[in-house]
Amino acid sequence: MLLVGIGGLGCPAAMVLARAGIGTIGIADDDEVDVSNLHRQLLFQEEDVGRPKVGAAAARLRAMSPAISVIEHPTRILPPNADELVRGYDVVVEGSDNFATKFLVSDACARAEVPVVHGAAVRWHGTALAVGREQRPCYRCLFEDVPEGDAPNCAEAGVVGPVVGVVAAVQADLALGLLAEREGTAGTLVTFDGKRLCSRRRAVPPRRGCPTCGARRDA
Repeated sequence: MLLVGIGGLGCPAAMVLARAGIGTIGIADDDEVDVSNLHRQLLFQEEDVGRPKVGAAAARLRAMSPAISVIEHPTRILPPNADELVRGYDVVVEGSDNFATKFLVSDACARAEVPVVHGAAVRWHGTALAVGREQRPCYRCLFEDVPEGDAPNCAEAGVVGPVVGVVAAVQADLALGLLAEREGTAGTLVTFDGKRLCSRRRAVPPRRGCPTCGARRDA
């Protein structure tokens, strides 16, 4: 299983997946640990500040589950490497903090027919979307393209630590469901409101004319 981003979502998701018995976990991230990360990125401690996130996270996961194989990808996912990275895994868990990476991962997984769970959290709200191997519905069924203008990310708008923990747990559950081909997992969208402490789970319908998955099946 490949984790794209080992931040507020990736850290708790990795912990759940490691303890769930996933044999191989890949981590792709090019950032270093910052002191501002520590309140929500649970794999890191103060002594990790300044270290590459991939190395620090891998060390914690190996200590947590010695039998696990952790593959370190100290890189940002970019157009030249996206397809190669996702093809090496059965499921991708995407927890990046920008739309460009989310769409890039979505498109790469669609080409490779690799299931993916997208996650996002800003302020008190979070979402998780499971996309199956058939890639229909997909991320572009919800968002056709990268939004115009500057969309706020968690670093700019802030995020409540427990919110990312809840969303990451949902992502891990959906990823395990996709891996086990659990009926009803693909196409599931879960939203969480941290202020009201409520969540909603619904099935996302494919969007006719979707630029990623519609052209192959709408005819």
